[in-house]
Amino acid sequence: MEYVKLGSTGLDVSRICLGCMSFGIGERGDFPWALNEERSRPMIKKALEAGINFFDTANVYSGGTSEEITGRILKENANRDEIVLASKVFYPVAEGPNRGGLSRKAIMSEIDKTLMRLGTDYVDMYYTHRWDYNTPIEETMEALHDVVKAGKARYIGASTMYAWQFLKAQHVAERNGWTKFVAMQDHYNLMYREEEREMLPMCTEEKIGVMPWSPLAAGRLARPWGETDERAKVDAIGKAIYSATADSDRQVVERVAKVAETRRVPMSQIALAWLLHKDPVTAPIVGTTEISHIEDAIAALSIQLTPEEMALLEEAYVPHPVLGMTF
Repeated sequence: MEYVKLGSTGLDVSRICLGCMSFGIGERGDFPWALNEERSRPMIKKALEAGINFFDTANVYSGGTSEEITGRILKENANRDEIVLASKVFYPVAEGPNRGGLSRKAIMSEIDKTLMRLGTDYVDMYYTHRWDYNTPIEETMEALHDVVKAGKARYIGASTMYAWQFLKAQHVAERNGWTKFVAMQDHYNLMYREEEREMLPMCTEEKIGVMPWSPLAAGRLARPWGETDERAKVDAIGKAIYSATADSDRQVVERVAKVAETRRVPMSQIALAWLLHKDPVTAPIVGTTEISHIEDAIAALSIQLTPEEMALLEEAYVPHPVLGMTF
């Protein structure tokens, strides 16, 4: 396993981050394909054995059960001081006023619930899951600063927003002497590259760590065009994000298949290797429902794509509508 510093921090993270959205009690949330604790256990143990130390979940995944399962298995199998554990806040876990968003009340309430579910005293990274248009950014950044100063989070990051929003939050924090974001978790893969316009150059300039979500486009970059799996049949979010651009996306998938066939490796390894070649990507967040998914992610670290292969993979891309801000 390779380890790198996260952005400008001194934090060492594996170049593969295990996404824990796949773990949970499916009927408790929006992911009916989620793996229960018994089926999640070998996935997390395999990741640990492979040297992955970076784990990402969120309070909203499967109604909080992703945090419960992830925390329990990590506590039984890992040294907490070596693990980098991340969670997120924004989406409501339950119905009712003040149950979601990034108000001071919501943040202070949700961090305590997250820590309780994870069975830990702190998270290493605490992300804002989306931008809250209904709460002043000053209120949000001060609350996050207080979470850090209380020892409940070591660092803070953001997920999926416009570059101007990220910079506004950073400016507010710097002006007031509050904790600034050190990480961006954004939507980035071969089928969706709009982040290359503003967000990624900004992260490079500001030395912000980047952890792309959906690196395989919800599995679409991992199999020949037209093939599907059980998750794809019920994954409403994946359909909402990718269905509108199917005609152009097909050409990208076919390029991935071509390079994979030439190299005689799974398509997922090529798609992940491409991401790992891109600056300033720190660690793609790889979801898994099978042991082979982890093995392919590890193998991608060893693939060195040629300039010709990179060009072949990229040249079929056409501009997409900006997506992901509300997912």
